[in-house]
Amino acid sequence: MRDAVVVEAVRTPIGKGKPHGALAHVHPVELLAHTLRTLVERSGVDPELIDDVIGGTVDQVGEQAMNTTRYAALSAGLPESVPATTVDRQCGSSQQAVHFAAQGVISGAYDIAVACGVESMSRVPMWSNVPEGKDPFGPGIAARHPEGLVPQGISAELIAAKWSITREQMDAFAVSSHRRAAAAWDAGLFDAEVAPLEGVTRDECVRPDTDAEVLAGLRPAYHDPGFAERFPQIEWNVTAGNASPVNDGASAVLVMAGETAARLGLRPLARLHSFAVTGSDPLLMLTGVVPATEKVLRRAGLALDDIDLFEVNEAFSSVVLAWQQETGADLDKVNVHGGAIALGHPLGASGTRLTTTLVHAMQERGARYALQTMCEAGGLANAVILERI
Repeated sequence: MRDAVVVEAVRTPIGKGKPHGALAHVHPVELLAHTLRTLVERSGVDPELIDDVIGGTVDQVGEQAMNTTRYAALSAGLPESVPATTVDRQCGSSQQAVHFAAQGVISGAYDIAVACGVESMSRVPMWSNVPEGKDPFGPGIAARHPEGLVPQGISAELIAAKWSITREQMDAFAVSSHRRAAAAWDAGLFDAEVAPLEGVTRDECVRPDTDAEVLAGLRPAYHDPGFAERFPQIEWNVTAGNASPVNDGASAVLVMAGETAARLGLRPLARLHSFAVTGSDPLLMLTGVVPATEKVLRRAGLALDDIDLFEVNEAFSSVVLAWQQETGADLDKVNVHGGAIALGHPLGASGTRLTTTLVHAMQERGARYALQTMCEAGGLANAVILERI
């Protein structure tokens, strides 16, 4: 059976998703084009050989509409003959792109594919694809959930309550994320993965001086009297400090068959070993990382102790801490170069950003197996295991 390997992985620095953010002046097509161009240049692969470019974008509207990935590929200078498509599995969109690219290679449908993603939250704010007064769910969902679904912030609060995760624990986890990210930058550990863009060389949201005292002074981000009445168990401990910010960024991963890499004289960074995707309670929404982790380990024939590194997307501290409670994973192996709380969470780009950081961390630390998983709106999660070869 054919295998699928990652031979190159790059990302932009991540900017604040605000009008004054470091990358706010860059059109999202150009953000993604920059990573695609860099990916081809660094790998040395002939772009004519690319069978498909699969990109993730969440808010597909305005400047991120009409198949952003196709126009990014053209802007990057890829031949017109190279096709492209844009997928949406919410926060896991570009991780799903990795799955699709690898599955296409393993099946023989592709020899070489690019998985990538972009989100410019400064130019295309979250929820801008849902016009005011419009219902994206429909009457069937209203009937199935008569009390109504909730925003992700409320789900994060419900998770904290269900797993008895305290404000102090969430803030401490956030502090650790910033310190790990700052240390990685200072040690040059991001140099191999980051492609500087228009003078922006570092992630804008990393705050090395953040401490528990600073975070303790922040107000709850999602307090709502109606939800407080509906969910009296919520203690309102989720803040802007222990959740991911909104961001701008792009990332891309070059995937090909192992035999193709050998023929082209390219050295793989890792083999894409096993995949899983799962659904979970859409009210809690963000807990799918637990069954997805169990499912991908089972498919791989591996145990948790076989995994040397984990990337678990830090949408909220409570998500990662609940995942850790359920799996028993060693937090010293999780998000070792910091996570989305510090680095940022440009929605559609985050999946391949995690993969990019993970494959480079595997090289730096000599890890054999690594596991990546992401929670996603609607009660979804992706998981993938990578093997260093």
